[in-house]
Amino acid sequence: MKPAVALLALLLSAATAIPLVRKDMWWIRAFDFPRGQILVVGLVTLAAYLSLWDALCPHDLLPLAALSASVVYQALRMRPYTPLAARQVRDADARAVDPAATLSLLVANVLMTNREAAAFLALARRYSPDLILTLETDDWWAAQLTALAAEYPHTVARPLPNTYGIMLHSRLPLAGAELRSLLKDDIPSLRVDVTLRSGQVVRLFGLHPEPPYPDEARSTTKRDAELLLVGKEAAPLEGPVIVAGDMNDVAWSYTTALFRKTSRLLDPRIGRGMFNTFHARVPLIRWPLDHVFHSNHFTLLQLERGPAWGSDHFPVFIRLALTPEAAPAQPEPEPDADEQALADAKIADALDE
Repeated sequence: MKPAVALLALLLSAATAIPLVRKDMWWIRAFDFPRGQILVVGLVTLAAYLSLWDALCPHDLLPLAALSASVVYQALRMRPYTPLAARQVRDADARAVDPAATLSLLVANVLMTNREAAAFLALARRYSPDLILTLETDDWWAAQLTALAAEYPHTVARPLPNTYGIMLHSRLPLAGAELRSLLKDDIPSLRVDVTLRSGQVVRLFGLHPEPPYPDEARSTTKRDAELLLVGKEAAPLEGPVIVAGDMNDVAWSYTTALFRKTSRLLDPRIGRGMFNTFHARVPLIRWPLDHVFHSNHFTLLQLERGPAWGSDHFPVFIRLALTPEAAPAQPEPEPDADEQALADAKIADALDE
């Protein structure tokens, strides 16, 4: 048993160390994803190691030390996305909030080949959000979502057959809508201004960059750069901003942290939970790929991972209150000089490909 435990300890330690290499190869960045799983298996392995304490030899101390360090490191990386950490976004006082200054958003990767449109429409009726952002929408899905037209008269859409279609349905007026291909012609992103009932304008970005997977992209260069391009665009904006979508990156990766600092946006999950959204059909392999980031103009009324309904992603529902007076209590993250240089280098590398 001891050799097997030692081997597992070394494998878990290697899985922890690999993403410390700041390279964009898909197989390196893939180890950013299962930190929670590595932590749980690491704790079990550590317990097994300690149960064999009387049989341990001096040469067993190296894998034991490596495993212990890995468990501590993974726990520290995951801690911000647990209630043990301070909340980055304050809870809104629902009694004091002006309903006209609120905004609710449902984000859903529908899974292009999924045909459970009725279940999705029921989900939309259940949450009744102001905005519905759908990803992986093709022509079939666009036809099904016409059922939303009566309640959501404002629409921006680019259905595509390549799993990168994007659609926005809105009850609130939209202006200046742009569907842009930032790095690849067949991968659009959305930029639009949303006017709240109070008259305040919110800039919304919708994203779905390609995942780090050999059938899609052998590196994360373009994924990272697309996020950072939007982050650099969002950072200097003085008004309220929301960035949402399936970003094919986990909340705790260094690239997502770099995006948050580059964009100066907040993550409402910090201090609340992980809100794992993928894979809806595989309970043991789940991580947060679907995100909503926002500027410090907002406080949080509600954040919820919706139920499984047929897609391989769970939906995300968020309701925000425009509370500019709360901004001083919600400091924006900022990049240091090295992080700014790293963001610039990632964008330059993607533009050169």
